[in-house]
Amino acid sequence: MNTRNNHNCAGLRYIDLFCGIGGFRLAIEDVCRKNGVQAECVFSCEIDEECRKSYLANFSDLPHGDITQISEKAVPDHEILLAGFPYQPFSIIGKRKGFEDTRGTLFFDIARIIQAKQPTAFVLENVKLLSGHNQGKTLVTC
Repeated sequence: MNTRNNHNCAGLRYIDLFCGIGGFRLAIEDVCRKNGVQAECVFSCEIDEECRKSYLANFSDLPHGDITQISEKAVPDHEILLAGFPYQPFSIIGKRKGFEDTRGTLFFDIARIIQAKQPTAFVLENVKLLSGHNQGKTLVTC
């Protein structure tokens, strides 16, 4: 398993949380390549075993598993955090349970890593309702 924990690489270091099969990774690497910036994924995680296998096949990099079981100390330093976490708890077509749905609480694992690692930037991909959750106070957590 290659976890690419090189803290001294030149260029942009990023982590890919809830990485699925690698959509965010393809996007950031494409943008960086087009702009002459070296980008390196130094950490990824995904709980779905089939997605992990696809990610490994696509990038020769096996993501770590369940984010709730990963200490922020195990996450390498990085400049950008990418996270496409479960949207169902915040979707207008769902039950809108927010943090009452265990998938909704995964947001706090992202916040925990952001607070510990202080990346320069982060990109959270979710649904519109997330930005207004709890009158916007949810995103202030980060």
